[in-house]
Amino acid sequence: MRIALRIACFGLILIAAGLIRVPFAEAQDACVDCHKASKEERLSRPALKIKDDYHLARGLGCQNCHGGDQAAVGNKAQSHSSAKGFLGKPNRRAIPESCGKCHSDPVYMRKFNPSIRTDQVKEYYTSLHGKKLREGDLKVAVCTSCHDVHAIRASKDQAAWTYPVKVAETCARCHGDAEYMKGYKIPTDQLEKYKQSIHYEMLTKKGELASPTCSGCHGSHGAAPPGIDSVANVCSHCHAATAELFDRSAHKAAFAELGMPACVTCHSNHDVVKPSDAMLTGGEDTACATCHEANSAPLKKAAELRTMIEGLSSQIDQATAILTKAEHAGMEIGHPRFELIAAKDSLIKARAETHLLKVEKIKAITDPGFIVAQKSLTSGQDLLTELQFRRKGLAVSMLVIGAVLIGLFLKIREVDRRRGPR
Repeated sequence: MRIALRIACFGLILIAAGLIRVPFAEAQDACVDCHKASKEERLSRPALKIKDDYHLARGLGCQNCHGGDQAAVGNKAQSHSSAKGFLGKPNRRAIPESCGKCHSDPVYMRKFNPSIRTDQVKEYYTSLHGKKLREGDLKVAVCTSCHDVHAIRASKDQAAWTYPVKVAETCARCHGDAEYMKGYKIPTDQLEKYKQSIHYEMLTKKGELASPTCSGCHGSHGAAPPGIDSVANVCSHCHAATAELFDRSAHKAAFAELGMPACVTCHSNHDVVKPSDAMLTGGEDTACATCHEANSAPLKKAAELRTMIEGLSSQIDQATAILTKAEHAGMEIGHPRFELIAAKDSLIKARAETHLLKVEKIKAITDPGFIVAQKSLTSGQDLLTELQFRRKGLAVSMLVIGAVLIGLFLKIREVDRRRGPR
């Protein structure tokens, strides 16, 4: 009895947390019964989709958004009664306010999730979408554009349109449609570019759900494309140390004077590729060449920075390779490999420090890292030398043992011959 009670309590907790869904009793809902039986796809589709709806799993039904009487089975006039507040299909312009009836009420929302925000509608009207909607533009995104309709899911649900991995595809339903976006003078290739970025790779291939997607940089309910003067502020939410270094560099004032946005001038925006040391070459295809002429002093400085960084990187690679070889041969490499971490940290710091463009600062970081990497490399070489010594010692020992055994065997035979037959 106690076990059954515990199982029941655990099930109620899962239902309350939204981790499991309670099947909807369709026979008790006139809206679902009638619409499911309709031969018009536009009328039957909502009834077929709603079984997976987040709200439905929490006891909310059709009448909460559309009004009417969902208990009036078989009576269309009563179920669509204006006296019961029937609205039918909400006007697109009224959708944010319709959702806000619940989602803007802290007391009501606390019953479902005490931590949920209740300022989404207010934020929405500060966004470009919200402002355009109030001006009468019915093509802009509203709540149901991003959260689906009749099959709304929690953002942590992998099937939700707002699940981090799916956000870019959700935004692209409008922003990737050239025909739909005609007249807005906005590019429609953002998704294609984003899929080439390190951010997309981290999000979709390495499972880093905190990696930036559209809403990470542009906001969600308060969506508004960042202006040129705020792009660096957006990037600095994640790249705080790099942003601080850039702010202390000569590029900060130069970019501001030329009206060039920080970060995206060198790294682009949607198609942010993984940075490499090759960016410091100043070649035709690099960001440096956009402003600096070939063989100019700044490009020579960049080449000097790259030489120091690549020298440390190469030394680390050599040390890593030789330690790995020693490890595979059965040698203990824990201490030198642990020491090599300091060299790798120096490499990371040096690469970040390139945003400050100070040769002496890079040198002050790479020199100690190089010493550590050299020490690890020497340790690896010593381990391989010791391994060879052990192998040679073992070979000599085996030869000596073999010679002793052969000598012993011959001696036994000689003794046997002297004794003769018995």
